Amino acid sequence: MDLVKNVIVKCSKSSNDFIEKDNNFIVSLKSRPIDGKANEELIKVLSKKFKCKVEIVSGFKSKK
Repeated sequence: MDLVKNVIVKCSKSSNDFIEKDNNFIVSLKSRPIDGKANEELIKVLSKKFKCKVEIVSGFKSKK
């Protein structure tokens, strides 16, 4: 079983949503990718989903 997943972020959506498809997590966020707002919201969504502390280690300026 492959434990590595890609996180694909879609910003400026009407609601936050989380979908697991193939080998990806697709996360829709309400925030726009300005001044780190989308990254902050992504951390909150993933922390709530997995019930643990989440940290972005790479891809700060990427959709992946």
